[in-house]
Parts: sequence; structure tokens; C-alpha cells
Amino acid sequence: MPTMHLRLAVRSDAEAIRAIYNHEIVSGTSTFDLTPRSQADQVAWLERHRGAHPAVVAVSEDSGAVLGFGALSPFRSRPAYATTVEDSVYVAPDERGSGVGRAILQELVRLGSDHGFHTAIARIVGHNEVSIGLHRTCGFELVGTEREVGRKHGRWLDVVELQRLL
Repeated sequence: MPTMHLRLAVRSDAEAIRAIYNHEIVSGTSTFDLTPRSQADQVAWLERHRGAHPAVVAVSEDSGAVLGFGALSPFRSRPAYATTVEDSVYVAPDERGSGVGRAILQELVRLGSDHGFHTAIARIVGHNEVSIGLHRTCGFELVGTEREVGRKHGRWLDVVELQRLL
């Protein structure tokens, strides 16, 4: 695992976060977004991920580079869902498999619990066995699979939902 530290994301992280996320938009299926984020979009996203729904970054101790990021988001907009969060974790392509994602997810679980949330949901594209496995090792359990609910790069995509009580 690279020598790193985790901290809350700040505005100066916007470009690094945007680069990681836009790479996945253009070349991957971990997000169902289809249009790369602009700098203004990324700053607005960061503004929404403060307080009880934070964004965190893993930062290299050596270079100061952002190695990955994650966030807690409201699960649904209706008030009865207020105690449930959805997590998201993204790791820079050259850092995948190095423990960065696990560190970020463990921090999100800790923050969710500290902020008084009751449960966390992960919605992962069905063929992403690495992310599914990561969530399972962090205590998430399979809830179910939504079949062919997304379409990206010319193919239908399933979504696997996992849940962890906090």
C-alpha cells in the first residue's frame, strides 16, 4: 500500500478528483454518467459533499497527489430515507489494487457511523467484481441485482446493490 493519508476533500482537490472521475466516465462503467464533468461541475459537487455527506481523498505522503476519492451521498430525496447514505469510491487507474479503495471505504463507513447514519448502500455495476469484493470485505452484504438498468458503451449494464448497517 502506498504511504498516504486520508482527509476531507477541499476545493483545491477539484481538478484531481475530476481527472479520476472523468477517466471513468470516458473509459469505464463504474459511473453511469455519460458526459465528463467541467471544473464548475466538480466544484459544485464538492460543495454538496460537506458536513454529514462528506467527500474524502487519499493523498500520497510522497508526492501530495490525490490517489483516489470517495463520498457519502443522500440515498434518496424523500425524508424517510434521511438516515441512509450511498457510498462511492474511485481510485486513480495506476493505484488500483494497492489498498487505496479499502482505506477510503473504511473511512466513509467510519464517517457515516460518526454522523449518525443507520445504513450505507453501495450500487455497483454488475461486472465490477473488484468493487463488489471490496465492499464485501468491509462488511457489506448483497441485497440484489437490478438487471440491465443502464446502457453505456453500447451495452446493457446490471447494478448490484450491497448494504451495511452502521
